[in-house]
Amino acid sequence: MPNTGGVTTARPTVRAGDDVPLDTPRVPAREAAERELSDPAYHENDPNLLQRALDAFWDWVGRLFDSASTATPGGVLGFVAITLVVLALVGALWWRLGTPQRNPATSDSLFTDRVRSAADHRAAAEDHATAGRWNEAVQERMRALVRSLEERTVLEPRPGRTADEAAAEAGGRLPAHADELRSAARAFDDVTYGGRTADQRAYQRLKDVDTALERAEPHLADTPRGAAG
Repeated sequence: MPNTGGVTTARPTVRAGDDVPLDTPRVPAREAAERELSDPAYHENDPNLLQRALDAFWDWVGRLFDSASTATPGGVLGFVAITLVVLALVGALWWRLGTPQRNPATSDSLFTDRVRSAADHRAAAEDHATAGRWNEAVQERMRALVRSLEERTVLEPRPGRTADEAAAEAGGRLPAHADELRSAARAFDDVTYGGRTADQRAYQRLKDVDTALERAEPHLADTPRGAAG
């Protein structure tokens, strides 16, 4: 038992067997403990990287507001100032990114997210046709045709509707033009998804269908009469 400067320092010993003292060196013991704790079984319930990042973020927010509550000029005023800054940042992000769309257009929908009138689509179609962009002209003319039917309440506006669905629904209300509507939808699909190239004649056929449908009267199912009382 070493004696240094009058202070006696006892070293931990372990008795084993016939009271033979066993000393455990510190470095090997620490290394053994580290190896034991490195076993994955000890870390199964540890939070993942994302959870740790979120915890660190909320800890930072908590410290920020704690600091604001005690900052000059006055705890309450500092807290309000920080809150206003956070709200301003959120508002700026909302303005920059815009309001989330509740009904995003599907990849094969007829219309894009931007709502335009039939007249707007027809004007765009004519501009494309003048420039010889027949694929785009066919696409815009089909959109004009369907939008016109929606504006006339022949079709109910429905986000995500495809050209084929629009043609099938409109064909039920305009049976005399059902074949023309199916052909128009096929032309739209060919240039949009089929990799085909339209020409002036294809566009003119679609334009003629659009013009004819403007004058067509929808077929209304007969309303059943009530039984005479």
